[in-house]
Amino acid sequence: MNRRLFLLSASGVVAQPLLKSLVPTPSGLLYAAQQGAPKASTANVAAKAPPAKANHSLTIQPCTIEISPGVNIKTLAYNGQVPGPILRLRQGVPTTIDVTNATGNADIVHWHGLTTDSLNDGAMEEGSPMIPAGGRLRYTLASPNPPGTRWYHTHTTAGADLAIGTYTGQFGFLLVEGAGDPGHYDQEVFLAIHHWEPSFVPMVETMQAESANHPQTSGSDVGYQYATINQHRLGAGAPLRVKQGQRVLMRLLNASATENVVLALPGHTFRIVAMDGNPVPNPKEVEAVSLAVAERVDAIVEMNSPGVWVLGSTLEKSRQMGLGIVVEYAGKTGPPVWKDPKDTAWDYTQFASSTPATAPDETINLAFMDLGPQNGSKFDTWAINGSSWPDIEPIKVQRGKRYRLAFQNVSADQHPMHLHRHTFEVVSIGDKNISGLRKDVINVMPLDTVSVDFVADNPGDSLLHCHMQLHMDYGFMQLIRYTG
Repeated sequence: MNRRLFLLSASGVVAQPLLKSLVPTPSGLLYAAQQGAPKASTANVAAKAPPAKANHSLTIQPCTIEISPGVNIKTLAYNGQVPGPILRLRQGVPTTIDVTNATGNADIVHWHGLTTDSLNDGAMEEGSPMIPAGGRLRYTLASPNPPGTRWYHTHTTAGADLAIGTYTGQFGFLLVEGAGDPGHYDQEVFLAIHHWEPSFVPMVETMQAESANHPQTSGSDVGYQYATINQHRLGAGAPLRVKQGQRVLMRLLNASATENVVLALPGHTFRIVAMDGNPVPNPKEVEAVSLAVAERVDAIVEMNSPGVWVLGSTLEKSRQMGLGIVVEYAGKTGPPVWKDPKDTAWDYTQFASSTPATAPDETINLAFMDLGPQNGSKFDTWAINGSSWPDIEPIKVQRGKRYRLAFQNVSADQHPMHLHRHTFEVVSIGDKNISGLRKDVINVMPLDTVSVDFVADNPGDSLLHCHMQLHMDYGFMQLIRYTG
């Protein structure tokens, strides 16, 4: 029994795992379980009408996908496809999503970037229920917000089991449509990056190249055999077909479990218009786009360089693994062309305002550190201010106040930090003070400092964690708890 199942069982959430009927809960969640189960008590089902059909339905199920000719991956996915179905929601319009778990293990779905309530957020640490094997859960998103490119994915613990969690194909785009305009475009494409066939990699110096993040830790890391954009490796599947003069809106997502990436499209530039679904104060054209784990970038690409090109990783080894897609202009043929970009440097501050942000009501200092392997584990344990999940006290906040989280990365690894149920404003990176850049994931580089502000305007437990599966599984999490 893994940590999540143990805690869930102890809390009583699965005390009646075989309820047959759908049972509404105060949060709006509905739970149904395996066929042939004993009937629920009369007290549970009396005067309860059958629920209406959900707006959307997802099934977590085993499947096999062919990512390139002869290369088949056995994984878990939503509705048997990778990525899962694109869910288009309307800002502020209530939505229900039924999720059926057709696997042999409990699982859970997180609606990443939405300001939903804790029970529907999809994080067990906040109190969201797990979906038992063979069971079904209805999520109610009472007022989908904020608008923009969000996504959904499993939030289960993987630990040393690299066949579950975000190592699988359990991810998909969720687009909240509102009044925001990402700019005129002729074509919209959704492109999700993922790495496949993970394995343990002892982090000795000669093997550090196995990880794109180049950590200097003393334990083990995870390396991969293949990479894809959407379902296919570079050169497999249909190319991205475009016409000269088109403006293409690319919604880019890094759905990898642990690997940060940098993408380029030779002969073209990306006009960054939104990050993590939120419009940037200073849209700017760049030759390469950096995407830490869980980050999204919306970019307008003007198709003004006819030919057949590779949109892919700036690392040759990653392209050989498959991280790329062919971009083909109408009427053009031939082998796809790759050229290294002139400059792959990435600086969040160039998309922000240089005006200093509003002063916070309180600053909370958080230092990220690597404690090395603990208790015989092959993986390093991670800590915030010296403490690791679950033995770490919550950060206490009061509703309505503005808090500054001052991140100090004293480790040699990158950490894409994610705050659930809130959008934060990036207010400083190193010695640069900025404002207006709103995100829900920020990559904190080794030995760097980053500060973000959030307003405590969504009561309920909210999880703060590094989005690398390996890091969060081994201690890199902390709750933010409202006390008033």
